[in-house]
Parts: sequence; structure tokens; C-alpha cells
Amino acid sequence: QLQLVESGGGLVQPGGSLRLSCEAPGLSLDSYIIGWFRQAPGKEREGVSCQSASGFITNYADSVKGRFTITRDKDKNTVLLQMDSLKPEDTAVYYCAAVPAGSFWLCNPEDFSFWGQGTQVTVSS
Repeated sequence: QLQLVESGGGLVQPGGSLRLSCEAPGLSLDSYIIGWFRQAPGKEREGVSCQSASGFITNYADSVKGRFTITRDKDKNTVLLQMDSLKPEDTAVYYCAAVPAGSFWLCNPEDFSFWGQGTQVTVSS
């Protein structure tokens, strides 16, 4: 059973940066499609960025394009979400999710099988 653990959330001022990490203790993420999602209070969970297992296919929500970057650190078996130029509307609980490579995916929450517990990101002055 794949377990995912997120870290790196916190409080940051508008315009600041945070880097979120997603780890899978004891298992390799190389054969999984990885997605970052977020859920703000009173809103549905939405896809932020997803990446194929190979890393060749990456997509971003329009609201974060040019500001967020998803990368894989294969040596550390982690998936990172670098978030720059943060805005108050980026405030949400951020979740890492995974589904085995070869699965159909469109960076929608219902396409992913395994989820982390979430990490809070708050952008406020």
C-alpha cells in the first residue's frame, strides 16, 4: 500500500515562496503518476499540477502556470512543488496524490488512488 507524506507548508507573505515535498517511505515513486491538489475552505478539491511517471508529461492549472513548478528528485524519491509569487488565493490545504503508471489520468482528483494527509499553505500579510 502506497503511503504519501507531504511537508513544507506554512505561512508566507504574498509574493513569497514555499516548496512542498511528497515522499513515499519505503516505496519508489518512479512508477506512479503524481499530482498535487488543493482544497480551500468551502471549495472543491482542484488539480494544481500533475506529472506522468516518466516526467515527460506535465500539466498545470491555469491559475498557477508560470508560478508553480513540479519536479521529481529521484535520488531522494520525492516529488516537489515549488511555489513562487504566492497569492492569497493560493491559500488551501495541499495534497499529494498518486496512481500507478499506465492509468488514465487528467489531473482530476477522481483519477488518483493514493493520497497524503495534506499540508496547510496560508498566504497572508
